[in-house]
Amino acid sequence: MDLRKLKTLIDLVSESNISELEIAEADGKVRIVKAAGAIAAPVHAAPAVGHSIPGSPAAAPATLPPVAEAKVETGHIIKSPMVGTFYRTASPGADPFVEVGSVVKVGEPVCIIEAMKIMNEIEADSAGTIREILCENGQAVEFGQPLFIVE
Repeated sequence: MDLRKLKTLIDLVSESNISELEIAEADGKVRIVKAAGAIAAPVHAAPAVGHSIPGSPAAAPATLPPVAEAKVETGHIIKSPMVGTFYRTASPGADPFVEVGSVVKVGEPVCIIEAMKIMNEIEADSAGTIREILCENGQAVEFGQPLFIVE
C-alpha cells in the first residue's frame, strides 16, 4: 500500500471518532486501531508476511478511561445526522448560526457538518430556544451525537 494513502488513513482515524479501520487490498491488508487518548498506529500485514509496528495497540494493551456518569437532559436534542466535523459558523470569522438563548424555527440552520469535503447545513428539527451547545467548533462528531438542546 502507498505510504501517502496509509498516512491519509491514519490521519482520518485520528481526526474522527472512529476507533478502528480495516482495509484489504490485493497487495495486503491494513488495520488501524486507535487506543483511548493515543494516536492511531497501523498494523500492516502483507499476504505472505505479517508484523506489527512497535508501540501499536497490538504491542501494548490499551487502558480504557473510567466511565463518566451520564447526565439527564431535558428538552429536545438536535442530533448529528452524519459523521463529520462540527462548525458553528458558515465561514471563518463569520457570526455563529446560533448562540445559547437564540430562538430557532423548524428548518432554520443551526450549524454545518463537514463530511468528505462537503459542507452540510444542519437545520433545527424543533422550534424553541437554544439552551445548550454540546459541541466545540471544529470538533469531530459521530452519527446520532447530540449537538444542541432546544427548549
